[in-house]
Amino acid sequence: MLKGIDQRLSAEIVHVLMLMGHGDDLVICDVNHPAATIAAETTYGRLIDMAGCDIPTAAKAILTLMPLDSFVPAPVSRMQMVGNPEGQVPIFARMQTVVDQAEGRPVTIEALERFDFYAAAKRAFAIIRTADSGPYGCFILKKGVVDLAEL
Repeated sequence: MLKGIDQRLSAEIVHVLMLMGHGDDLVICDVNHPAATIAAETTYGRLIDMAGCDIPTAAKAILTLMPLDSFVPAPVSRMQMVGNPEGQVPIFARMQTVVDQAEGRPVTIEALERFDFYAAAKRAFAIIRTADSGPYGCFILKKGVVDLAEL
């Protein structure tokens, strides 16, 4: 363990977050998402499990280390409900609260059609699968720039 890093974040997750650059995408999903299949096509190339966490808890921990991209209109994407594109499930509002609090500002979350979401997920840097049972617990977070002091 290290000081200041949420204990839910494994060494592999911290390593992946460090490898990612600004503009790279990170998928956080529930157990129903075809994560292993899609993860094989990501930059990282394999699935990362974050067992014991629901999606908001995982996102909150990740966002303590990773800022969201402030240069794009919607740094977070989610999957639309199939057959009801305007439909809502509780996880949508819960994630909205998490990302707004993490960034200290309102964050736009865009909705993608199911197969558009899958295509975007395949272009992501990595996929983290949580223990969340869903439904529609599929989110893509775009990494922003970390403001660092000069060396």
